[in-house]
Amino acid sequence: MLAVRARSLFDGAGPGPVERPLVLVEGGRIVDVRAGGEPPAGAEPVDLGEAALLPGFVDTHVHLALDASDDVVGSLRRAADEELLMRMRAAARATLAAGVTTVRDLGDRGYLALRLREETAKDPAAGPRVLASGPPLTTPRGHHWFLGGEAEGIEAVRAAVRERAERGVDVVMVMVTGGDPTPGPDPYRTQYGHAELRAAVREAHRHELPITAHAHTVSGIAHAVAAGFDSIEHCSFVTDDEAGVHYDRRVIDEMVRAGIVASLTPGSLPGVPPPPGTARRIPEMIPEMIAGLAAMRQAGVVMACGSDSGTLPAKAHGSHPRCVTAMVDLGFSPLEALRAVTSTAARVCGVACHKGSIAPGYDADLVAVSGDPLTDITAVHAVRAVFRGGVRIV
Repeated sequence: MLAVRARSLFDGAGPGPVERPLVLVEGGRIVDVRAGGEPPAGAEPVDLGEAALLPGFVDTHVHLALDASDDVVGSLRRAADEELLMRMRAAARATLAAGVTTVRDLGDRGYLALRLREETAKDPAAGPRVLASGPPLTTPRGHHWFLGGEAEGIEAVRAAVRERAERGVDVVMVMVTGGDPTPGPDPYRTQYGHAELRAAVREAHRHELPITAHAHTVSGIAHAVAAGFDSIEHCSFVTDDEAGVHYDRRVIDEMVRAGIVASLTPGSLPGVPPPPGTARRIPEMIPEMIAGLAAMRQAGVVMACGSDSGTLPAKAHGSHPRCVTAMVDLGFSPLEALRAVTSTAARVCGVACHKGSIAPGYDADLVAVSGDPLTDITAVHAVRAVFRGGVRIV
């Protein structure tokens, strides 16, 4: 048994910190959480001093197969499977070191993330727990076509979803719109029609799998909502002409009614310019984004947070804390931002019964940071310790 002490604790859900907590861990799970007190006889003490203890972060959106270079497409296409798997292992370790103990990988090649899922299940130090989608569904030469998930037409889409179910994926990912960094003349266009999207949703749900949509534009988000997706990645409400953002209240209200979650992907490393042709007008859109996200919160849309790591140099693996601080920059409170990467993110990923909270019966996935992130969210950058399944990694 481990007896973990810290200055304070945020359990992933509650309104405020627990002062001078004592967390007892046995067999990889949390068995008790106390405010103060002495550990049981024989327990191994782990004193984290003045650190704040948080649930291990849950990243709802990563791409471990992408290397965050200026040429992610070329780099991936040149790599053989074993080389690519080695890169993914390194990406997983960097992600874990940043305090992320669970990831949802939403696009690999050749189902390599399923192999990594097995490796990290056996060895907590190898990386976070991996929830994998396999290659995302996309149209011929559509967004992320180079990952091998091209499918066009209702029957082909159904067959692609069935293949993923047979392979044992945890979630199905569909590229409803285009996006960066895939080259193309109209990167934000809607790629699939309603009939194809509805077929994908029905087939996924027939196999009891959640299904999520990559969607940037207003029309793409509306299509995904109408088709009944469980969550929407990015959900940025960019206008179809990319001139700005427009948070369509009718679409937002339908998301609330249907319980569709927005999996946001804000944040990037400072001082790293985007490759040419990407992130065209994001700085100019930020005031509109802040107002729109406030409207979504007020309406009751559930919002989680992912890093989208691997896709761009500014989204390197291990940069997940940047998306947490970016949420605060976009108008969320520190408490809301922390929930979005712990308990709410675990709920979005379907693992809320044992991840994303510090409570008896939950996996002992913990991260300790210097400072108090409930008053200064930048504390999440100062990771002092990471535990996965009760094993101290950092």
